[in-house]
Amino acid sequence: MTVAIALIPEAIAFSILAGVSPMVGLYASFCIAIVTAFAGGRPGMISAATGAMALLVGSLVISHGIEYLFAATVLAGIFQILMGMLKLGRFITFLPQPVMTGFVNALAILIFMAQLVHFEGQGWIMYALVALTLVIIYTVPRITKAVPSALVAIIAVSVLSIVLNLDVRTVGDMGTITSALPVFHLPDLPFTLDTLLIILPYSLSLAVVGLLESLMTATLIDDITGTGSDKNREAKGQGLANIVTGFFGGMAGCAMIGQSMVNMKSGGRTRLSTFVSGIFLLFLILVLGDVVKQIPMGALVGVMIMVCISTFEWGSLKTLAKVPLSDALVMIVTVVTVVVTDNLSIGVLFGVLLSALSFAWKMASIKLSVHTTASVTTYKVSGQLFFGTTSHFVHEFMYESDPGQVIIDFSHSHVWDQSAVGAIAKTLDKYAALGKKVTITGLNEESARLVKRIGLGLSGGH
Repeated sequence: MTVAIALIPEAIAFSILAGVSPMVGLYASFCIAIVTAFAGGRPGMISAATGAMALLVGSLVISHGIEYLFAATVLAGIFQILMGMLKLGRFITFLPQPVMTGFVNALAILIFMAQLVHFEGQGWIMYALVALTLVIIYTVPRITKAVPSALVAIIAVSVLSIVLNLDVRTVGDMGTITSALPVFHLPDLPFTLDTLLIILPYSLSLAVVGLLESLMTATLIDDITGTGSDKNREAKGQGLANIVTGFFGGMAGCAMIGQSMVNMKSGGRTRLSTFVSGIFLLFLILVLGDVVKQIPMGALVGVMIMVCISTFEWGSLKTLAKVPLSDALVMIVTVVTVVVTDNLSIGVLFGVLLSALSFAWKMASIKLSVHTTASVTTYKVSGQLFFGTTSHFVHEFMYESDPGQVIIDFSHSHVWDQSAVGAIAKTLDKYAALGKKVTITGLNEESARLVKRIGLGLSGGH
């Protein structure tokens, strides 16, 4: 119930962030919470309308309208179900920490930047209300943690605004709020190839970012609770939830790190906690719809700035000078790419590619130490032998000047692929052409098995 109360201001704020009516975010939060309670793979996790998803669809709503948002949400859900069926959930483990940190920091920056528009044309009262909201949010937890401080702030600032009859923009000015149940609704748009091409990039981004944030949150809760979760089931559950919310007038959503932590700290560890949060949220919408209209925008902007502050990994700034340069660069590139493109999925893709290139560069280092006697030369290979190091490996040998017997020791190396086996074969062939004998030693079991299976294909009998 605490989570449901705290979801109201965030759902409304995320709706405004996406440029849609507050009801779109509220309906989405209700639908997604109910569906994931049954279909999700991580018990106790809270999923609803989120800032990450809202950021992705703002331009779609502006350029084509809300019906395209509903269609994009449904298609994103279909993509997520396919991802779950293809068992792509396990690939969350391939996301390097710098990319995850960059993702979270970029999300915080984008949400903050999206708040700036609400200050345009507003006087000092707007700034005062935002400041007051933040003061209350950070002061209340020192007195009591029984109720969400964001809720206390919104109630206090709203009462102040109403009592003083302040001339400020309210939630009611941003869109219609109705105390009504969500109803089934097919997106009212032409079902053509052009429509598909319009929503396709948005849907892919929603699917990837939603799954990314959901699986990151699930992994975090796994660590906190010491229990496991089914990541592929979670992907399918998120997909089903987005399909349902798209047909019931809601926007796309995913797992919420903040609200999931509130649920965990409150003792909510089962599917029932997620279900109750959704049901109670609907109750609040039906009963308090008229009250929600009078909430001043300054209060919600204050809540969103608090979300930015708590989302940003401030510790990453302290460790930036301590971590390897490549890791620091990956995090910075991820953040900059997201902020410049305004697309979280593109930023994550760039970060992962840069991490992969950095890893490949580190791995593409192989050394050969040489020990020569009158009759035998021994080469000790150190490092990984794969397609990225084969050229260097082949050119390190002194074919002409070596004696008639050569030993290549792989005790400190590993043979990874066909290119590596081919490089060994090429080296042996060069020595064979000079009438010299080569002995290979130290291959570990896996490397020896690979060499035997592929075969060296030598022209000599080595």
